[in-house]
Amino acid sequence: MQSLLTAAKLFFILFVLTGLIYPFAVLLVANTAFPHQTHGSLILNESGTIIGSSLIGENFTLPRYFQGRPSATPYSQDNASNSGGSNLGPTNPLLLEQVTSRVKSLRSYGISGPIPSDIVMTSASGLDPHISLEAALLQVPIIARERKINESRIQDLVMKETEWNPIPFGQPYVNVLSLNQALDRSLGEGT
Repeated sequence: MQSLLTAAKLFFILFVLTGLIYPFAVLLVANTAFPHQTHGSLILNESGTIIGSSLIGENFTLPRYFQGRPSATPYSQDNASNSGGSNLGPTNPLLLEQVTSRVKSLRSYGISGPIPSDIVMTSASGLDPHISLEAALLQVPIIARERKINESRIQDLVMKETEWNPIPFGQPYVNVLSLNQALDRSLGEGT
């Protein structure tokens, strides 16, 4: 009986320490040191309305906006409640069909030359909010034509919004939601 009482006391002490005190302490430190990240890295528009997260890809379909990496999430594009890749292997004909369709779509807008893989292939999570700098620069002529403005102005905006990877030999990348928001702001348009 004594060992059962000792085990119950130990369970209660460990429950309080690891189940209550520790998680609340970590949450307090995180809220203090990293408030933006703790609350989901949310992006707000000028009126203070949440328009997305810098951690989750968004589905932009209009050619006047930069397109993100394709998403393979089930039921809808960039479905954050159901993250996952397509699990299509390199020999699967459906994967080849999807990539070919995306390449044709880009070619129909007048894009020629090599196309970065991240603009036509999905990621493992299906929710990537970033594209490579090459993929963003590839879309500049499309957006310039759709918005009827100079390509150099959009290219400058892309370079300004580029995040440089701190890892040696890492590739520069662009957050698509932030870039599209900056595009609307710089041209005086709302999302």
